[in-house]
Amino acid sequence: MSTSPEHPGAAHPGLFVALEGTDGSGKSTQARALAEALRAAGRDVLLTREPGGSDLGELLRALILDPAHAPVDPRTEALLFAAARSAHVERTLRPALAAGRVVITDRYVDSSIAYQGAVRGLGAPRIAELNAWATDGLVPDLTVLLDAEPETAAGRRTGRERAGGGAPDRMEQETASAHGTLRAAFLARAHQEPARYLVLDAARPPEELTRRIVERVLTAAAR
Repeated sequence: MSTSPEHPGAAHPGLFVALEGTDGSGKSTQARALAEALRAAGRDVLLTREPGGSDLGELLRALILDPAHAPVDPRTEALLFAAARSAHVERTLRPALAAGRVVITDRYVDSSIAYQGAVRGLGAPRIAELNAWATDGLVPDLTVLLDAEPETAAGRRTGRERAGGGAPDRMEQETASAHGTLRAAFLARAHQEPARYLVLDAARPPEELTRRIVERVLTAAAR
């Protein structure tokens, strides 16, 4: 169960877990592995993603990430992400949490603070305020941050492309050189609320990462 500091009465019976990290950190792989492990343990799990996660959100995702629309000015980009996130919260996240499900999202507010706040230069406070309003204060019970060194992330991106994972989307193309800025922004967020974050070295073996994430999530679910 979680309550938002902005909305102390807005509790939910489910468990909300966000996975964050730079492109190439392995967060999508770990999100899927976590969902599979929890389902095997008998949990009712919803695995979702951002941008997207709802019918409207997926339409906005296609617009946001399409290289054909580049360049997109930072303010418009931030508003599009916030709009997609608002739809995600209202149409997908809150109903699932109200039903008592474990909700796992691949990216959430921290990604906007890192990408639009830090890399695009709009500032973390402004993006945090925008997204607090867009989400009506819905905060994850646990955020798993996969912290990747530049070499680790670059190697995984290359391997993904060679394996047929598709060409980089617009955001991946435009922020590939900003790994250090993104990493620092994510770590700063974790430093602000250490009790709500699990920070893991993304270079560790995937099986070890999954085990540690599952242990932490099950502990949180038992509270």
